[in-house]
Amino acid sequence: ALSRAARRHPWPTNVLLYGSLFSAGDALQQRLQGGEADWRQTRRVATLVVTFHANFNYVWLGLLERALPGRAPRAVLAKLLWDQVVGAPIAVSAFYTGMSILQEKDDIFLDLKQKFWNTYLLTNFSLVPVQWRTAYTGVCGFLWAIFVCFSQQSGDGTLKSAFTIFRTKWTSAIEGSPEK
Repeated sequence: ALSRAARRHPWPTNVLLYGSLFSAGDALQQRLQGGEADWRQTRRVATLVVTFHANFNYVWLGLLERALPGRAPRAVLAKLLWDQVVGAPIAVSAFYTGMSILQEKDDIFLDLKQKFWNTYLLTNFSLVPVQWRTAYTGVCGFLWAIFVCFSQQSGDGTLKSAFTIFRTKWTSAIEGSPEK
């Protein structure tokens, strides 16, 4: 049914999948930190992702495929480079700025200025069929959301800080378990 929906209505199917996965990523990173669920925060993430990120990714990936069709190494490398030089900076900037706006922060660019370079990562186009690329980026977005939502709420934008905090919380949970 999902495959049929993606073929018949690829845009809304991919936008909803991407939005669901990204929002779930935010909820999961909150849970991994051991705190109470902040559903207002997750609604803000969902709002930003559905109104901008999922749509941007769908259109952007379509443009990349039309401009640089195929899975040949040269085409994949070109898409990767364009995505990293143009797409990723737009997406990261929109996330930090958009979240700051939705959180009504005084300086909507502060998180962006402090965390942009630390959160700039790579994506891979070579193994995913065209009709699934937005959903694929949604799965990647789920994992990315865990990291970037953590970073926006309590990290410094580095993987090291995320792993350090999650490792500390995991170790504390294990040491405090009654089975030990």
